[in-house]
Amino acid sequence: MRALIIEDEQPAVDRLQVLIKQVCPDTLIDACLDSVSDSVDWFRNHTHPDVVFMDIHLSDGSAFDIFRKVTLEVPVIFTTAFDQYALDAFSVMGIDYLLKPVSAGSLDKAITKMNRLKNTGNDGIDYKKLLSALNTNGNQYKSRFLVKIGSRSFFVEAADVAYFQADNKIVYLIAMDGCRYIIDHTLESLEQVLDPGKYFRPNRSMIVQSSAIQQIKPYINGRLKLTVKVAGSHVELLVSRERVNAFRVWAEQ
Repeated sequence: MRALIIEDEQPAVDRLQVLIKQVCPDTLIDACLDSVSDSVDWFRNHTHPDVVFMDIHLSDGSAFDIFRKVTLEVPVIFTTAFDQYALDAFSVMGIDYLLKPVSAGSLDKAITKMNRLKNTGNDGIDYKKLLSALNTNGNQYKSRFLVKIGSRSFFVEAADVAYFQADNKIVYLIAMDGCRYIIDHTLESLEQVLDPGKYFRPNRSMIVQSSAIQQIKPYINGRLKLTVKVAGSHVELLVSRERVNAFRVWAEQ
């Protein structure tokens, strides 16, 4: 079997290669690509593989942009941290949708499913069953984030995050120890993967974790001021007037 990996995070690429070899030792991996542009060029200039393993958020855009530029007639197994794109994935050539971290068991089932569909000629998808499975997994919130400093990549546990801040379309993760990292997420996407019982978006530019909040005080114009502990010092964040009622409900959970 020939396979292509489209994924922009090197640790995820390395893990997937190991799992593929574990599940299907005879698999030949043609290439590992990290962008929409490189993927489009590759498909235009190479014989298409038997299967594509594809993340959705790539270094230069969405994986769905690939399908708008080239015609693919090979099965795609999506591997992603986000469950909200499932229906979009199955509207193209997706035959399975694996939420990260991908396990050997889930990968084995996906490849078995692909082979079964090939043998039977049945490419139908049970959407009801798919959505039920995704809803069942909906409480598996993101537990860690991959961050980079120079050429090094490592994980920061979600429990160690004080808050997230968006500034001029860049989103930063501010850890409890005061370290600040750029992450490849929007605040909107973070709201989809973080535990809503622990994280709250007090205004348009921030998401804060409850365990980092040291104090809550009234502030001018009906707002609230949050004192957040970071690396032994304190940072003040504001809850916008429009979010105060929602914050009070969240705080009482």
